[in-house]
Amino acid sequence: MEPGKIVYTGKSKSGKEIIFRYPTKDDLKSLWEYINTISKEKTFITFQGEEMTLEGEQRWLEGELQKIADCKAVQLLAFSDNQLVGVSGITMGERAVKHVGVFGITIAKDFRNDSIGTLLMNNVLKEAKKNLRDLKIVALGVFGNNPVAQKLYKKMGFIEYGNLPKGVMYRGTLVNHLAMYQEI
Repeated sequence: MEPGKIVYTGKSKSGKEIIFRYPTKDDLKSLWEYINTISKEKTFITFQGEEMTLEGEQRWLEGELQKIADCKAVQLLAFSDNQLVGVSGITMGERAVKHVGVFGITIAKDFRNDSIGTLLMNNVLKEAKKNLRDLKIVALGVFGNNPVAQKLYKKMGFIEYGNLPKGVMYRGTLVNHLAMYQEI
């Protein structure tokens, strides 16, 4: 899995040109701006308004690039007209859970509901099956008040296996945190 490798080029449902590729060190500024924009939105992610420092984002990116090189993670970036519009990946567990990969995905506000999430998820799963040799199960967490994501995950073959009541904070309110998985 080489940095910058393009794994998909195509169009979204509305016809927007999209490219999915692995990250490089040169993506630092785009990733930093992207996560801070998504965080301010207080959408269905664990960042709920916090601001990531450039140094913090650099540490995260360097860690991800190392995990990708070690076949411990898959991380794809989605671009439309050279703008970062989505990030998704699977990171492998360690020791007794080294066969479990944890999935995550975010899509920029203006690019949601345009099939980019589904396409990105399909490509991440495909890359994970190909490159993460210990992968047997993909797990994810989803906000209980996010029916759009729940529907997508079920459509993709994920099964709900747990619910932690009031397990995650959404815009200052505690909501259920659902756990889902898919065997590979």
